[in-house]
Amino acid sequence: MTQCPTTFPAVAPPRRALLRLGAGGLLAAGMGGCALPTRRAAVPRGRATAATVLGVPNERFIPTEAAGQEGLQREFVAAVERQLAARGLPAGVPNLELDLLGISGGGENGAFGAGLLNGWTERGGRPVFSVVTGISTGALSAPFAFLGSAWDAPLRSVYTDITLADVLIRRSYTAAIWDDAMADNSPLFRTISRFLDEAMMAEIARAYAGGRLLLVGTSNLDAQVPVVWNIGAIAASGHPRALETVRRILLASSAIPGAFAPVLFDVTLDGQPYQELHVDGGAFAQVFLYPASVSQFRRQRMARRLPVAPARAWIIRNARLDPEWATVERRTLGIAGRAIASMIAASGFNDVLRIYATTERDGVDYNLAYIGRDFTVEYDKPFDQAYMRPLYEYGRARALRGDAWVKRPPF
Repeated sequence: MTQCPTTFPAVAPPRRALLRLGAGGLLAAGMGGCALPTRRAAVPRGRATAATVLGVPNERFIPTEAAGQEGLQREFVAAVERQLAARGLPAGVPNLELDLLGISGGGENGAFGAGLLNGWTERGGRPVFSVVTGISTGALSAPFAFLGSAWDAPLRSVYTDITLADVLIRRSYTAAIWDDAMADNSPLFRTISRFLDEAMMAEIARAYAGGRLLLVGTSNLDAQVPVVWNIGAIAASGHPRALETVRRILLASSAIPGAFAPVLFDVTLDGQPYQELHVDGGAFAQVFLYPASVSQFRRQRMARRLPVAPARAWIIRNARLDPEWATVERRTLGIAGRAIASMIAASGFNDVLRIYATTERDGVDYNLAYIGRDFTVEYDKPFDQAYMRPLYEYGRARALRGDAWVKRPPF
């Protein structure tokens, strides 16, 4: 057997280079080499919805399938019922005000959202969110945002104190041939574990019992479907593997395909063991808020001219909405990496438009925050404090000034 090299370059590439390396991994997949990573059999075709990780009935949903849409709708209805009970209100009360927060992906740009949330607390008026969703870096921010302003300090630390060493270990270029990614993200798992502990899980479980939802998105590569994980239900389940599972969900949600190692979940189907391979939820969407099925109740009441409770959507786009110019090298990896970055940017912009159209239809007040052209700090390597700290302060300053939110996407 060929000996696999294990040397590591001393200097890590910029985040755009990670995207190029991810593309390089795809291009090199057909090349020969030594033994490849192995895994257990994947869930059979068409059975993804029936597979379970912990055996918790509402632990996750596939929103592109009818069963997943129905499950999500039941979960939202049940959350409202728990919230009514927690407030001592009778069942069926239609006028519960809702604040819904969606946090997008964006890597180190998550510092913007962290600063925005901290500044919002300082300025005042930050609501307690009924629903918080997160994808990629948004998944790392979402638990702190969900638990409220008391968790602002650790959220700030995540995006101003960590370094590249807390996120990844760069692998050799030969990892494109005989490994599962160009970088080992076990340091990120340790970072997640340092912040997400039993005490935090207990707080998430209490918030879930009070009728609030924390949802995180990943991508199931085997089934080629998005997966929405019900973090509060998992935290409240009391399952001995709940904490480990949530940590792995957050890791999977931020695992850029090809660049960061994917996450394998052991699942059970019809009493048999299988494995699912999950990566960054951004493979399907950069941000999400609520499924179309959930809005039926509001639309029905609006059509009948009945009172509808105020609802507000808050979307944090941890990225720019204007194009990011760059000189593209006339090389395969440079071209492929730039194309992938362009597709991700387009996906994020389309998500912003999609949510805007949905909220307009459903009578939900729309609020969007994103990194503007006035932020001009450059970076030359990923997760660099010299970039993340100014971006955090930029988001905080925007919130303190009160000009962070716009009522419609800039189009």
